[in-house]
Amino acid sequence: MSYDTIVFEREDGVARIRLNRPDRLNSFTVRMHEEVASVIDELAVDAGLKLLLLTGEGRGFCAGQDLLEFEREPGDPLRDLGEALEFRWGPLARRLARLLAPVVCAVNGVAAGAGASLAFACDIVIARKSAQFIQSFAQVGLVPDCGGTWALPRLAGQARAMGLALTAEPISAATAAEWGLIWRAVDDEGFDAEVETLVQRLAGMAPLALAGIKRAIRASSASTLDQQLDLERDLQRQLGWSEDYSEGLSAFAEKRRPVFKGR
Repeated sequence: MSYDTIVFEREDGVARIRLNRPDRLNSFTVRMHEEVASVIDELAVDAGLKLLLLTGEGRGFCAGQDLLEFEREPGDPLRDLGEALEFRWGPLARRLARLLAPVVCAVNGVAAGAGASLAFACDIVIARKSAQFIQSFAQVGLVPDCGGTWALPRLAGQARAMGLALTAEPISAATAAEWGLIWRAVDDEGFDAEVETLVQRLAGMAPLALAGIKRAIRASSASTLDQQLDLERDLQRQLGWSEDYSEGLSAFAEKRRPVFKGR
């Protein structure tokens, strides 16, 4: 399948989506939503998927919604913005959360509005030090979406979430890392190599274990301690019966690198 707004590649269990509207800072249109949704739905039933890498083309990661799609002439009826959230931005955040494999977001430039929320919806975020994160919704009279109001206080705490959303002030990738919003900020010169190192590291891990870790950590925010302990028990029981666990033990005993197969 050919795509107009993204570049999609998949090899050896590693899927890569690159948002590809650099002239518009990779802002989302309806078409881009459709293409990204189609790819993630395809990956959701791919038993061989190890991880998904999401990044952007050009000097920006994603500027959120392309506001030109919402332009209207004087006298035109107001547009229902809730429709875009219900049928596009909300489902996108849900797709990323429900994908069994981890989602790595490589923020290569500015992440603004829903573009920042999109990054925070991923499982691991690595960013260029020159990148910035901006919750710019208040500047256009809106509230954060794509799960931004859910992710921000959980990642950075309520005080910082309020400050980011209410003031719409940009923060650097280094500050985002310091606040716990992202995994790591790296020098621009070594960014691509660092991203690839992370991708290959995850690709060499046990896929079932990665899926279990993602499920458990994402469940923790809505679970009691008892519920979380039960989930850990159930996941560990399942993984203990897997071929990957047996391979991991054998590799440890034989002092070699394990070869996991996701079984």
